[in-house]
Amino acid sequence: MSFEGKLRLGVNIDHVATVRNARGGAYPDPLRAAKVAEAAGADGITAHLREDRRHISDADIDGLMAGLGVPLNFEMAATAEMQAIALRHKPHAVCIVPEKREERTTEGGLEVAREENRLAHFIAPLIEAGSRVSIFIAADSRQIEAAARIGAQVIELHTGAYCDAHAEGRFKERDTELDALREMSAYAHSLGLEVHAGHGLNYETVKPIAAFPEVAELNIGHFIIGEAIFRGLGPAIGEMRRLMDEARDG
Repeated sequence: MSFEGKLRLGVNIDHVATVRNARGGAYPDPLRAAKVAEAAGADGITAHLREDRRHISDADIDGLMAGLGVPLNFEMAATAEMQAIALRHKPHAVCIVPEKREERTTEGGLEVAREENRLAHFIAPLIEAGSRVSIFIAADSRQIEAAARIGAQVIELHTGAYCDAHAEGRFKERDTELDALREMSAYAHSLGLEVHAGHGLNYETVKPIAAFPEVAELNIGHFIIGEAIFRGLGPAIGEMRRLMDEARDG
């Protein structure tokens, strides 16, 4: 596995659906946002179909699969219902994430090491159907090793603790988290896993992560959708793309 090629940007459009659902209507349309993101240079679109359907709906997934010209990264919990939906649609990528009804957003990485047998059997049909399976995990060697053992092709490292420490001015802790992410990116790559990263990244925090040569893709959503209120969606994505490229090229 080489480091050649541009660092990919996946734009998560979940919170376009959050705004739509606040009024219970059809506007704004996540598919329209996905197409704007595609035109602005996004390499893929990420959407998380939660058990409680708090933002993305089943109809959104139908529309994204039919209307996108770039790959869909389908985030989902490891449940029978979500597996059936993924097997029906066969998206380019499936990212398995932990999910709790009471959480506002995904709070941490998946516990793979304690559930190896179940997760290995869970992802096998998805891989057989042609989807690339990613596991969303903390920068922890035990979890990375377990992800490799169960047959995942990709891991996505949870950058939330790093981003939170930066936002709260805990810079020593931020740097410790960044060191762990750097070390585990290299370790996962050495095991033959493709490495992605995401959660909480913004213009201030993206460049150190984008500079890791082993990272092939960043998935960024909430910040981009929020920034789009002020800049517009295309320019917000364009600035993120610029910072990513600057970090990688530098």
